[in-house]
This record gives sequence, structure tokens and C-alpha cells, in this order.
Amino acid sequence: MTRPADRTALRGSKPHVIVTIVLFVILASLDNAALLVLPNILLSVSDDLGVATGSLGWITGTVLILTAVSAVGWGYWGDRSNRKRLLIAGTLGWSLGCWLTAQASSLQQLWAAQAFTAIGLGAIASIGFSTISDFVSPRRRGLAMSFWGLSQGAGGLFGGLYASQVGATDWRKPFSAMALLGTVSAVAYLFAYEPSRGRSEPALDGSDYEFIIQKEDLASIATITSNRWLIGQGFTAQLAYGALVWVPLLFQSKVRAEGFDIATATQVGGIFAALFQVAAVSSIGAGYLGDRWQRKNPRGRALLSMIGILGAIPFFIGFFFVPLRNLNVTAGASTTENAVEILTALVQNPWVGAAFGLSLGAAVLTSADSPNWFALIADVNLPEHRGTVFGAANLANGIGRGTGNALTGMAAASLLTWFAAPLNYAIGLAVFQLFFIPTGYAYWRVADSVEGDIATVTETLRARSTTQ
Repeated sequence: MTRPADRTALRGSKPHVIVTIVLFVILASLDNAALLVLPNILLSVSDDLGVATGSLGWITGTVLILTAVSAVGWGYWGDRSNRKRLLIAGTLGWSLGCWLTAQASSLQQLWAAQAFTAIGLGAIASIGFSTISDFVSPRRRGLAMSFWGLSQGAGGLFGGLYASQVGATDWRKPFSAMALLGTVSAVAYLFAYEPSRGRSEPALDGSDYEFIIQKEDLASIATITSNRWLIGQGFTAQLAYGALVWVPLLFQSKVRAEGFDIATATQVGGIFAALFQVAAVSSIGAGYLGDRWQRKNPRGRALLSMIGILGAIPFFIGFFFVPLRNLNVTAGASTTENAVEILTALVQNPWVGAAFGLSLGAAVLTSADSPNWFALIADVNLPEHRGTVFGAANLANGIGRGTGNALTGMAAASLLTWFAAPLNYAIGLAVFQLFFIPTGYAYWRVADSVEGDIATVTETLRARSTTQ
């Protein structure tokens, strides 16, 4: 029988921290999986419920915005109270929303269930960021954030791939599965360890840190120059990233254009969309490079992100317009068989190979953005402010992403007057990648202000460590 003292010794130990981080990575991946189920099965849902894909596009857009709006409240609440309890509550919330989505029989019910899902998902974004930043020192923050961001990307990849394969014939199954996985994860997180705020900050030198955010802090947060540019760039960047939610439909339409039925197009297009995201693993290298450059030059993270964002634009545009000609896949085949056929096409079909090469270039370059943006938000803000600031940044991101998502769908629908699918989707997607240009400029401005803002945080923490 385990004694109470033994349990106390285990709390916060290295194994406990490792288990917590693993659980946390799983939570971060699952919430992104849940978020990207619907965009990958639009054709199946549209066919079953008898609604236009444009209407479903509005749902995916509003879900993104609601997730971002709720993240602001969750983030502020998390900066004032027990983050572990809030993470469990949010996870149970989005799990219930997924279950309700699986029961929907009309567009209205689908929207309401997805809105409930979005509110729960907001907790994982802002509270999760605040928690993970307390586990990692500034020297390794970019690398650590790359793994956290990669887990989200992997979750989105899993959610999209799983949905497109299982949901090709029954779109409700993926939502039921996500509801079950989310509930199991919430129960498992009961045994996780919650780090103290500022746990990894060298400037505190191991001192206890008991500060929590106050309402009057909100004004000072807004005066931090780097915060304004980091939040602003999130809006323009996500106008471009939000448009990418339509990539699965773009490739499903390309498969349809080759003469395949809806079920085959959904399945094969989903495999293509997933395959073209594998280069996201390069974010680990980008996070590592950001850490190294930042230690030599405080402007490093911002400059690396700027270079990556601007450099990716031509790769994305080329990727959208490459057709999938001479596609050789078997209609009605299993996911495994289709995957093997597509992997073979990467080598034998120059059109497929070109699309993959362009997507690889775009993904490698944009991978510099996410981990270094996460690290910069943590670098220029005090520990008790990070959840709130990330919530505000996530709101700007969500508005941009939701707007980009919805407007791309509208643009694609309008372009049908002149261009048949999939060309209408390709043009719509390409136009929205131009929003990466102001994003690059915003990072340039962050590079000018970040050194002073980091110094202010360090000085404040040192002063507090000596007065407690």
C-alpha cells in the first residue's frame, strides 16, 4: 500500500513531470484533431444533410472564431486560478460537443454542437500555452514550443486523415471517436502535475512566485510594443492559414475532376492533404534554429519567422495550381491500398511529385513561424500574463483564420461563375496567401522591439525574486 508521504514525494518529481508533458501533448493534439474533422468531410456531410458546402464552410469559420473568443476568457481565468481543473473542464466540454455533433440531423443542430465544441477547445489553446511555458526555460523555449506546436499539427493531421477515411461513408463516426478519446484524456489528466508560475525562469533563481494577473495589468500588457505586433501579425497570417482549411476540398475536387466518385474523392483527397503536411516536422529544426539565433541576437526568432513566412508564398501558390493528371488510384479500395498507390505516384507521376515538392518547400519555410511565435509571446510577457496575452493573440488569430476560411469559400463559390472546380478553389487560396506579406512586415517590427521588452521582463522578475 502506498503511503501518503510516498505520494507527496512523487508529486512534481521528474517522472511525474514527464508523464504530465506526455498527457499535455496528447491533449494538444486531440483538440486540433477535433477542430479539423469537419473540414475534411464536407462533401459527405453536405451530401447526407442536403446542405451546400458553402454553408458548412461558414460553420467551420465560426467554430474557429468561437474557439478564439473563448480562449480569451479561459486564458484570463487560468492566469488567476488552478489551470489543471480548467483544462479538464474544457476537454470534457469539447468532447461533449463532438458527441452532440455526431447526433446532429440538421444544419442548425450541427452548428450548435460545433459551437459547444469550440468553447471547450478554447481552454486548451490559452491555458495550455501558459502551462507549457512554465515547464521550459527561455534557452530551449523555441525547441520545446516546436514539439508542442508539432503535436497540434500531428493532431490536425490525424483528425483530417481519420475523418476523410472513416467519414467518407459515415461522417458521424469520427466525431463519436473524438468524443471518446477526449473523455479518456480528461480523466487521465486528473493525475497530471501543474507547474507553479515562473517555474523555469532563471531570473527568479528558484524563488517562489505567487503573482497572479490583476485587472489593472491589462493596460500595461497592451503597451508592450512586441505584443501589439505579435498579435497583429497573427490576424494577417491567419487570413492565409485559415484559407488552407480548404486544401482537402481542393484536392478532393481535383480527384473528382479526374472522374472519381465522391466517396473515392473524399478518401483519396484526404490522403493527399495529409501527405502534404508531413514536412511540418521541420518545425523542430526551426525551433532549434530560433533558440540558437536568439542566444546570439535577441532579434533572431523574429527575423527567422519573417524569412520563412515571406519565402513560402511562391511555394504555396504553385502548390495550389498543380493538377493531379493521370491519377492512378483504385475506386473503392482500402485506405492502405490508396495510400500505396499515391506514394507510388510521388515517384512515377510528375504532377503528383511536383505538388509534393512545392508543399514540402512551403511547409518547411512556414514551420519557422509557429514555434518562434510561441516563444516570443512567452519571452516578452510575465508568467502570470501569458495565458491572457496568448488568449488575446489567439483571438486575433481566430478572427483572421475564421475570416480567411469563410471568405475563401465565398470567393471560390463566386469564382465558379468563371472557373470550374478545382480551379476556383486554387485561385481563392492563392489570393489569400498574399496576406503573408504584411505578416512578414510585422515580424520585422517585432525584431526592432523585442530586445527591450525581454529586458523589462527579466528586470521585473529579478526584482520580485529579491523582495519575496
